[in-house]
Amino acid sequence: MINTVSYKFARKMALASIEYPADVNEFEKAGLTPLPSEIVKPFRVAESSVQFECKVKNIIELGNEGGAGNLFICEVLLMHIHDDVLDAQGRIDPHKIDLVARMGGPLYCRASGDAIFEINQPFDKFGIGFDNLPAKIKMSKVLTGNDLAELASIEMLPAESEIEAYRNNPAYLELAERFKNDSESLEWHIHEYAKQLLKEGNIRDAWKLLLG
Repeated sequence: MINTVSYKFARKMALASIEYPADVNEFEKAGLTPLPSEIVKPFRVAESSVQFECKVKNIIELGNEGGAGNLFICEVLLMHIHDDVLDAQGRIDPHKIDLVARMGGPLYCRASGDAIFEINQPFDKFGIGFDNLPAKIKMSKVLTGNDLAELASIEMLPAESEIEAYRNNPAYLELAERFKNDSESLEWHIHEYAKQLLKEGNIRDAWKLLLG
């Protein structure tokens, strides 16, 4: 059995992780509710929003030093999902399920709220890649690695006609006029503006600006 852990009962989960003697009922100790499974013998945790009934296929020992543990390879036989964590499209809403993940020692992280972000990268579209980024962009003092990766995700660079047309953009013209005698400052501010465009999800205009 694999049961997901939501923030609302994370402390109970931690209590259940104590190595009680084999004859101790950990459901009772942790204040959790056992729920009969449909295929496997172990009980499910009723409080868990998603429960996986599994068959263990393999156990890989990861060492015998402290904290090494074992890796369990399982086949999911049946999955149970609480309706109250689904969105209007019938998909799991990460904010509703409010999962927690184990880190190291006493540390955990909460996968909801501002911690959740999107990366829209279609698997059937090939980005130009880092190797096709112009050197002056790749060596930018403003754009981060994530910014560069977003630029590298585009399938095709804008055509010269698009770049030429963008040179009439009021924001570009204002920068060009303000820093016409300081090429270093102009490049800096263009990269800052491109960074803002990327934050807004406007990759193509960011490229037009950078190549202008």
